Amino acid sequence: MLALSAQIAPITAQARPAGFVPAADAGDDSDDDDALPYRQCVPFARQVSGIQLYGDAHTWWDQAVGHYARGHEPKVGAVMSFRPHGPMTLGHVAMVSKVIDDRTVLLRHANWSPIDGRRGNVELDVRAVDVSPDNDWSEVRVWYAPIGDLGTTRWPVNGFIYKTRPRKGEAPDGIHLASANAPRVTQLSYHAATPSHIDSNFLAGIRPESGAATTTPRRTWLVARAADRDSATPATTAPALRNDPIGRIIAAHMKHADD
Repeated sequence: MLALSAQIAPITAQARPAGFVPAADAGDDSDDDDALPYRQCVPFARQVSGIQLYGDAHTWWDQAVGHYARGHEPKVGAVMSFRPHGPMTLGHVAMVSKVIDDRTVLLRHANWSPIDGRRGNVELDVRAVDVSPDNDWSEVRVWYAPIGDLGTTRWPVNGFIYKTRPRKGEAPDGIHLASANAPRVTQLSYHAATPSHIDSNFLAGIRPESGAATTTPRRTWLVARAADRDSATPATTAPALRNDPIGRIIAAHMKHADD
């Protein structure tokens, strides 16, 4: 027969020893739980909540992704998912049976408090209190039967797993996918272009090539030969220079040099 306990009155038990954990291996999942002399927390939480997750308690939070909604608000029927902490390496799961206020709930769970020296007991409607600084249920203290009061340990909690599917367009923790998956926008700063100081006099002082040809090929589209000073034929501008802005500037300097 299962051992059931509610919020019992203080009993003549010693205070909780330092480092003692609720029912060692509390988060273990056994395929043959009924054959054991004690109840494990995982099969019991699955039975009373209807949330069909399997495996050790510490795996439930991640397993729920895509199957069950998750959050940080206690609701009746939700499973509180405890993180592994200290010697409790397998975590723990418990069903919320009642919400008292924004800091207090009642839990139904198994294999937490040893009662009459026995482990693997089922406890019904025992208190758990949110002691997190931000009231986000990330840390709780839980009723501990041997001392007839809340235990002193602040147990870390992942959150609550609800017996509902995640809403469409919502991430597992209630974040809207539209914003969670939105591309990041990089803000580019604008700098005005520095105005150019080049004007029509930027070639002042440049003289056109004259004299004998050199071995270096000339870029004839940029320069024009000046007419022989002894020739009576006036200097003419190469056609390429007449159609080129830079060529016209060079031609103007050539004309002034000839004058």
